[in-house]
Amino acid sequence: MAAEVFNYLQKEQKPVYKAAIQGLANQRNLRGVFIERKPPNERFPWMQQALSRPISDALASHLIQGWLLGANKAMLNDFLDALEIAHEEDGTVEELPPCPPKEKIAGAVQILRGKYSAEAVAVYLHAFRDMDSSVQWPALNELLTEMPELQLGS
Repeated sequence: MAAEVFNYLQKEQKPVYKAAIQGLANQRNLRGVFIERKPPNERFPWMQQALSRPISDALASHLIQGWLLGANKAMLNDFLDALEIAHEEDGTVEELPPCPPKEKIAGAVQILRGKYSAEAVAVYLHAFRDMDSSVQWPALNELLTEMPELQLGS
């Protein structure tokens, strides 16, 4: 999944990808070109490992959001449509409503699971939960805990 994200960003969102490489390089006191010159089979695992460090949380979130809003607009829109949440064409929401009922969220999750890979759905739901700290959806937290297929790394 990480390679898929990095490949997409490298091809479709070059400025975001280059900024990520430069940010990771700066954290390690390296020049960005050192990372860029590595072949993808070495670069991507290195980037994944570097992004898993706590210092890189904001950068990792930015990359995931770029990938979701770019490569996965349909999934975002399907989730928001199932929850009857008004949104822009690109899947962005001006203001999230209070938490919908758990059953409604579970139904939206089932729609996503029927159309998209379990790993992509899990990444999206975790990113959705974590994107706005001012809006809490306890029912989504429960589903992410209860459903093993929605746990990252499963």
